[in-house]
Amino acid sequence: MRITAIKTFVANAGSFSRALLKVETDEGLYGWGEVYSTGPDLSVEPIADYLFKLIGGEDPRRIEFIMMKLMQEFRFPPGGVGMPAISALDHALWDISGKAAGLPVYMLLGGAVRDRIRVYRGAGGRNGKETAEAAHKLHESHGFTAFKTGPFQIDPDASRWGRVCSEAAKYFEEIRAHTPDDWEFAFDPHAKIFEPIRAVQLADALAPYDPMFFEEPLRPEHIPQWQRLRKQMRVPLATGESLFGRFEFLDLIARNAVDIIQPDVCICGGLLEMRKIAAIAEAHYVSVAPHNPMGPISTAVNVHFAAATHNFTILEYYLPTDAAWENWVDEPYVPTDGYLHIRPDRPGLGIEVNEEAITNNDFVHWQRTCPIRPDGSTGYI
Repeated sequence: MRITAIKTFVANAGSFSRALLKVETDEGLYGWGEVYSTGPDLSVEPIADYLFKLIGGEDPRRIEFIMMKLMQEFRFPPGGVGMPAISALDHALWDISGKAAGLPVYMLLGGAVRDRIRVYRGAGGRNGKETAEAAHKLHESHGFTAFKTGPFQIDPDASRWGRVCSEAAKYFEEIRAHTPDDWEFAFDPHAKIFEPIRAVQLADALAPYDPMFFEEPLRPEHIPQWQRLRKQMRVPLATGESLFGRFEFLDLIARNAVDIIQPDVCICGGLLEMRKIAAIAEAHYVSVAPHNPMGPISTAVNVHFAAATHNFTILEYYLPTDAAWENWVDEPYVPTDGYLHIRPDRPGLGIEVNEEAITNNDFVHWQRTCPIRPDGSTGYI
C-alpha cells in the first residue's frame, strides 16, 4: 500500500473555517485528519503539499517511520503552522491503518482500558446563577456533570486585582449554590495573567469551592515559573495546549510543574506523539486531559487515545451543533450521560467524512484579537 495523494479541505464552521486533510492510497483506502488553526487556515494546503513531496509513495501504515522522517527532513522544529498539518496527517495514517487491519484504532494501541470517555463542556453566564443554568441545560440534553468556565467577572486589565479575585470567588460560590455537589467545574484564565503571584492569588480565591483544575493561568514559555506556581497552589494545575511534542512536555513534567497535562492531538504531532507524551506523564504520576475545542475528526482521534490510555482523565468536548459541523461526518461521537462510547464494530477512527458538506465552502477569516488596556498597551488574550 502506498500514499498517492494528500488533499486539503477548508470547511466552513460558521464563524470560522477549519482545515481537514485526506490521505489517499493506491489500494482505495483513505484516512482523515483535522488541523488546529494556530496560524492562517490558508497556510495548511501548501504545507500539506510539501508533506506529500516528503512522504508520497510511502506505506501509510509505517507511522513511526513517517513521523521520524518528517521531523528529520524538516530539520528545524516545524512550529505553529507545520505541527498542526503534521498532526492531521498522523490522524489520517491511523485511520488508514485501522481500516486496513479491519480494527478500530484503539485496538492498534493495545486495546481499550475503558469502555467510555468522560467529557466536559464549556458553560458561562453573566453571573454564577446563569452559568449554573447553562450547566443544567447541558446536563439535561447530554448528561454532562463536568464543565469549564472563565474566572473573570470584571475586566482583569482594568480592575484592582484583589477585586478580580474576590469577584471570581463570589462567582464560583454562586455556581456551587445552584448545582449538585458532585458536579465539577474547572476554571481557565486563558494565559491572561503575567505575574505568577497573581495566579496564586486567584487560585487561592477559587480553592475553597474545589475546582476540578485551574488551567493555564500563565504563558507557557518560562517553565521555572510554572514550577514555582505549582509549589504554591492548593488546587490542581493544568496546562499544555500551547506546547509541541514530547520534549517540551518532558521539560514541564520533569520539573514537577503541572498536575494535569492538556496536549492537543491537532497540535502536538498527532496520536503517536500524544501517546509518547502520555507515557512520560504516567511515569511522573501526571494525568492527561486533552485540549479539544475542535470538530468531529479531532474528537474521534481523542476517543481512541482515551480508550487506550490509562492515565487519561477527561476530554474537552464541543457538541457538533456548536460550530455548524454536525453534517461533516456520518455519526459524530455525541455524549450520553456525560460520556462518549467507543465503537468496537467500526474500523479506523469510527467515522466517515461527508465530502459534500466540506467542499466549496466560503472561507471565513478568523483571528485572535488581544485586548487594549486603559493605558493603551496590549493585554494577553
